[in-house]
Amino acid sequence: MRKNFKYIALIVLSLGVFTGCSEEDLDPTLQQSKLLEESVGTINDLQVILNGAYNRMSLTDYYGRDKIILGEVFSDNAYSNANSNRFVAEARMDLLPTSGISETLWARMYTVIGSANIVINATDIEIDPLNAEGDQATIDQIKGEAYAIRALAHFDLLTFYGQQNVNGGGESSMGVPYVTTFREEANLFPARNTVGEVKALAYSDLEMAQDLMSNGAGNPEFMSEMAAYAIEARIANYFGDWPRALEASKFVVDSGSYQVLESEDFISSYENDASANSIFEIAAADNDNEGINGLANIYQAGAYGDVVVLPNLAAIYEDGDVRGVGGIISESSTGTLRNTGKYPSTAPYEDNIPVIRYEEMVLIYAEALLETSGDDSGDALEWLNMIPENRGAMSYDAASKDNILLERRKELAFEGFRFHDLARTMMDIPNPDPVLQTHEGPAYGSFNFALPIPAAEVDANSNVLQNAGYGQ
Repeated sequence: MRKNFKYIALIVLSLGVFTGCSEEDLDPTLQQSKLLEESVGTINDLQVILNGAYNRMSLTDYYGRDKIILGEVFSDNAYSNANSNRFVAEARMDLLPTSGISETLWARMYTVIGSANIVINATDIEIDPLNAEGDQATIDQIKGEAYAIRALAHFDLLTFYGQQNVNGGGESSMGVPYVTTFREEANLFPARNTVGEVKALAYSDLEMAQDLMSNGAGNPEFMSEMAAYAIEARIANYFGDWPRALEASKFVVDSGSYQVLESEDFISSYENDASANSIFEIAAADNDNEGINGLANIYQAGAYGDVVVLPNLAAIYEDGDVRGVGGIISESSTGTLRNTGKYPSTAPYEDNIPVIRYEEMVLIYAEALLETSGDDSGDALEWLNMIPENRGAMSYDAASKDNILLERRKELAFEGFRFHDLARTMMDIPNPDPVLQTHEGPAYGSFNFALPIPAAEVDANSNVLQNAGYGQ
């Protein structure tokens, strides 16, 4: 069943409780937003700001399209056919500090962080003395969600702009500024934290989120206690912190709150809200979505349709696998391959966007079991095989790193993971189709394993240094 409200609707409805305060006044991107934090004094005020963060996450220049598409065209999963000249330079991995997407992705994620920081740092929130305990629990939940959002946004920034995968990088290399205040006068021009510092600060935020939230699985359209553990597992998986990845993913899989969807339910889950495998998803509805600028219109043939499936990806699926051709992937009469199964609805483009699915946690758990089990990988194999057994595919005979990465590629295709999996495992980007795949398969460590820092940011903030390979 479709939900009856959306983030933006919640903002509009909640604004009625503010005195002399509009949505524009609450926008953390406005330089003239004076004394904004002092305007937040009630639980409803907090909820308005938090809903603004969720809404910004849904926009085209973040989870609404660009973050996900970059993870595909930077890899061996998809290419740009230049139908509307979208993602052409991105598919070549040929971006400049002045490239639009370098700036908009960076700016959008920091506006999300700005909203989260207002919520986190708000003090003296009014509490009804007749419902003090309930009000405090609500405040804790809202702040916990903000901490989880702040951690995820900084991690997403790091995976695109950090230098951990460039020239031997590692955790001592330049990451991104980890911003924890909203326009604090003494910290208007923050320097870049190291990669290791960003990781540690994100872990700290997630621990705080887990302590504050008590809603278990909750509504997947909002952050929950389980989502905070899932984000921790994702970060630990990325950095190879295997005991931590094991513990965090185990917390989720042991909760019993989710399930791996069976074949007959898998494809339909992408047009249904809050499926049994959904841990966190970006909400959309027929009157509140990214429309033609969203994911459906860039993947499917039509006005845009620029992002096309590489034949190499389609070839890894066995006959009968619901994720392959005839299922998630469609083949036209001319042989063109399209993702039509994930984010399928066009006009009104009302599909929610999965950000964290239970299947990802199962695969993280399997990989962490493999990495921590020594010679005994039986448990890892059992968890790995939960996915193909529910997709119409053959089970694996062994739980190897290659098999887990292969299954991640199959399961998470078109959701933006592939480039980051290649990067975290220090792999060159494969180049199976030199005609269609225009980035030519950069070797691991190449400068273009990270986006350029936007020129506008470098020009305005002398404390932010440009990434290697893009000039100073």
